[in-house]
Amino acid sequence: MQNEPLVNINTDKCTNCFTCVRICPVKAIRANTQSPHPSIENSRCIGCGDCIETCVPKAIYYRSSIEQAKQLLKSKSKKVALISPSLAAEFEDITDYRKFVQMIKMMNIDHVNEVSFAIDLLAYKYLTLFGDFKGRYYITTCDQVVVSFIEKYHPNLIQNLAPFGTPMLVMSKVVHQKYGDDVKVLYIGPDIASKDVALKSAGDSKVDVVLTFPELRQLFKEKQIDENIVEYSEFDGPVGYKGSLYPIRNGLIQAADIDENLLTTAVICAEGKKEMIESIWEFENNVKIIHRNLHATYGNSLAGPGISNRGSKLYKEYLVIKYANKRLVKFFRSEWYDNLNTYLNLDFSREFHPDDQRIPDPPIEKVREAIALMKRNEDSQANCSQCGYSTCREFAIDMAKGIVIPEMCPTFAIRNSQYFSDTLKELNEKLASTRQMLKVTEEKVKSEHDTAQQASELADSMLEKLRSGIVIVDYKLKIIKANNQFSVILGEEAEEINEVIPGLRGADLNKFFTEDICNLFTFVLENNEPVDGKDIHYGESLLNIEIFPIRENQVIGAIVRDMRAPEVQKAEVLNRVSEVIDKNLEMVQKIGFLLGEGASDIERMLNSVIGIYDSNNNKKG
Repeated sequence: MQNEPLVNINTDKCTNCFTCVRICPVKAIRANTQSPHPSIENSRCIGCGDCIETCVPKAIYYRSSIEQAKQLLKSKSKKVALISPSLAAEFEDITDYRKFVQMIKMMNIDHVNEVSFAIDLLAYKYLTLFGDFKGRYYITTCDQVVVSFIEKYHPNLIQNLAPFGTPMLVMSKVVHQKYGDDVKVLYIGPDIASKDVALKSAGDSKVDVVLTFPELRQLFKEKQIDENIVEYSEFDGPVGYKGSLYPIRNGLIQAADIDENLLTTAVICAEGKKEMIESIWEFENNVKIIHRNLHATYGNSLAGPGISNRGSKLYKEYLVIKYANKRLVKFFRSEWYDNLNTYLNLDFSREFHPDDQRIPDPPIEKVREAIALMKRNEDSQANCSQCGYSTCREFAIDMAKGIVIPEMCPTFAIRNSQYFSDTLKELNEKLASTRQMLKVTEEKVKSEHDTAQQASELADSMLEKLRSGIVIVDYKLKIIKANNQFSVILGEEAEEINEVIPGLRGADLNKFFTEDICNLFTFVLENNEPVDGKDIHYGESLLNIEIFPIRENQVIGAIVRDMRAPEVQKAEVLNRVSEVIDKNLEMVQKIGFLLGEGASDIERMLNSVIGIYDSNNNKKG
């Protein structure tokens, strides 16, 4: 849980509206082409929560501490709850703050303290700091968002930060001093940035768990705690004085009784995102001229994701003032003053560390490329501000930094939408044409397939009509096809297999022929040369085998004849007698050159023998 980032995005809910990218004051959320959704760079985040507030689909959320709180409440250790004075703006539905205190105690909390006393302590520290002026002007703040902003984006001002902890850390030190080092501390307030501060807290400033007001409401609901079932209970001491006004813009200044006369004051107050950012920039660049300290807050004490009351700011300020007045009805100033002196001796100092997250300005060429991509003129003044930036150039600079994408520019998006619309129309037309061509091609292929099928069936029929065995095998000597006559020639076993597997498809030739015969097939495969008819003994049969290549080194065919079959014997005798006669005629011709006229008589005699043999055979046939 502690390793989980403070702010996260639920990509299942994200609609890619990029509002979070536009609203983030420090550009900690990026939109890029490598990711389908915006991504949060937590090292750059200052915990202001603006992205959470503006996310309409509620895809962005802060880290929950409810389960941690439940574990703490089960602890047998002494437990103290520290309550921000902003409670008045959140819990207007609770009629009396004293009932709220008792509701907290019903969650197994031993003591409930308001943080306003810590604000009184800090106010006194600030007043002393300003009174002991030694040439350095300070930035005072009780807001962790402002601290993070300076550490990450104005690290040169680290030495100008008033060196004191936040009210949460200061009050934690007070209760540790009062209740013991082993006390467990639960802080309840409106600022989500305090969750990360608590993770780094240690020693007598340790804060174990931080709950926001909405999280506290959830716990009340789960534990069925309601003001109707509780009695009054006051905050435990030490109680605060004007520190209860802290949520208001100049509440800390009021608590410190610092002069607010515009003519003589040494402090300038700034509240809100825009004012805070601009005033810190002004302080860094013009403090030598201004000659004023700066008190800055982001404004999350009465707003932000850690508070659920979405009423107007003025109304919530009224609630805080009303609450402060009610708290002061039974206020004993002397007791408060004694407590102040008791705890002022504690060390409330805090160290700050630079964590520079500034992105260097991109090369001017990259900025010009970005401007050109948006089809803007570099000198153009057409700044619609719909992208969230004041000028197109500012947008182009962040685009060159890789923070935003061009689609976030409405003009670019509309232009691209039109372009894609035209392109889509053109593609649809091409698709329709391609479909038509595909349909024609399919019909042609089907026709060719039917023709090929007919040709294959005709070839198979012709193979079955042949009296010789025909077999076709692949490079592994597996039978691709064989006619029925081939099975007949091989014998009963082959015929039985042929009945189960027509054409002996897939059968191994080695199972039917001896190694010598198979070697002939292998020879033809490897050398791509035919083997003319060879007489080979196969069992009790004499086979004549002719092997020839069909596809080089891949497929070969063979013609197998049973030489003892009557029709084969008859044809073979005629064939071989003709071969003998041809050879003898060739020899006679050679002899004729030597013997002259005698050769003609011999030739006539041999021809007559052939004629007599042919006529006898025809009569027998």
